[in-house]
Amino acid sequence: MNRMLTRRSALGSLGALFTSGFSPELLALGLPRDGFAADAPELAPLLGLDGQGLDGAAVIEGRLPAALRGRYFRNGPGLMQRAGQRYRHWFDGDGLVQSWTLHDGRVSHKARFVQTTKFRAEQDAGRFLLPAFGTAIKPERPVRGPDSVNAANTSVLMQGDHLYALWEGGSAYELDPATLATRGVKTWSPELRGMPFSAHPKVEPDGTVWNFGTANGRLAVYQLDADGSVRRHALLDVGAPAMLHDFAVSQHHLVFLLAPITLDIAAVRAGTSMLDAMRWAGEQPTRVLVVDKADFTRQRIFEMPAAHVFHFGNAWDDGRLLRLDYVQSTPLPEFNAAAQQIMRGERSTRDVSTPRVLEVDLQTGVLRVASRDEAVEFPVVDPRVVAQRHRFVWYPTAVDTGARWGFNGLMRLDIDSGARERFSFGNDVVVEEHVLVPRPGSTREGEGWLVGMGYDVRRQRSFLSVFDAMRLAAGPLARAWLPYWVPYGFHGRFYAA
Repeated sequence: MNRMLTRRSALGSLGALFTSGFSPELLALGLPRDGFAADAPELAPLLGLDGQGLDGAAVIEGRLPAALRGRYFRNGPGLMQRAGQRYRHWFDGDGLVQSWTLHDGRVSHKARFVQTTKFRAEQDAGRFLLPAFGTAIKPERPVRGPDSVNAANTSVLMQGDHLYALWEGGSAYELDPATLATRGVKTWSPELRGMPFSAHPKVEPDGTVWNFGTANGRLAVYQLDADGSVRRHALLDVGAPAMLHDFAVSQHHLVFLLAPITLDIAAVRAGTSMLDAMRWAGEQPTRVLVVDKADFTRQRIFEMPAAHVFHFGNAWDDGRLLRLDYVQSTPLPEFNAAAQQIMRGERSTRDVSTPRVLEVDLQTGVLRVASRDEAVEFPVVDPRVVAQRHRFVWYPTAVDTGARWGFNGLMRLDIDSGARERFSFGNDVVVEEHVLVPRPGSTREGEGWLVGMGYDVRRQRSFLSVFDAMRLAAGPLARAWLPYWVPYGFHGRFYAA
């Protein structure tokens, strides 16, 4: 289905956009929809697209801040099925990169699928040809390494005029930031060809980039300059778990929480998906690996009770005390069962993910964990405090959602005092990750806007929302409504103009 829209149709009245019922456009996809339509309408965007791009201008509700200018890039799984076969896990969909352009009070949107070798081959064939991370598919093409099945579907990074679509299992894919056209696989240096480059690089205020990748229990660590050149890299034999999604960076350290997740190689060889072959050993500890940024060979390992963590907010240390905040998820089996439920259009019954703050006394080895009970995920901090002392973390959150899937609000947490501020859109909206955009000329942490996407279940439209980051309870300053919906994504970054 071609969903390219004219400027005239995109700028129609809000009343024309906000139709009730399940839209003919959505039904025209011809995808399985019984559970989505009747039981969990908030899951409809997980039907995905058919491989075509999106273009449209947004209708502004409220008033965009005049100083908010730039491009907001997002990435996430966009294509979920071919020829009647549907992916079993949310992580499997082919990468769809979005670009929101904000300029002079106007907002435009485009989205393009990353033209990986996998995507191009399957698009030409009209069916799946290769196994996915969470779906066992008999390969019809050679699998020579991770990039043979690279979905490029998790996050983005821009350096100069180079935009990268990121996936933790393989190489970055370079895109043209203006058109989102795919340029090809990125090789940071010849000796790093094909090495995984995770979807969660940490960018310090001076532009220094830290990242990692895992392969066969080893941990590759990268330090890049702001221009993308490799300053240092190393391969650490630390017994990395079968899944390691994110990490934290402080003034002096790289910090990894190595969960007790192993891979059943025999199951993989027998045709099981990678994700289904992962085993959770909850009786074993999660290892806290602390690596010296100045000397990668200087490493310390501490232990804490088993914890499954996808995302970190930030970290800081003063030489003795190391503190980091993260979101603790449910153990891997429960998480995977929930991710498979939503791909069937069924609401998940898993426990929620909740905020944590970990303090490590680097001299005594004593660990302390402070926990909270709010349902949150996708933590972000002000980019000016990455790897520095910080106070605030922002999250999507669920406020009185009952059985409905997903987040419906935003929360700012003061991790020093424990105070929080929240805003809820109500149960007709699903809220995705929002990022902190500093106000030009400001210096205080949190001075800026929280920018991110949402989906209105009743209106079946996606939107971009803009909040004053320090006044969430006041509600959005503006929303930019698209004349269509977009599949739910994972992570994004804003680059000011």
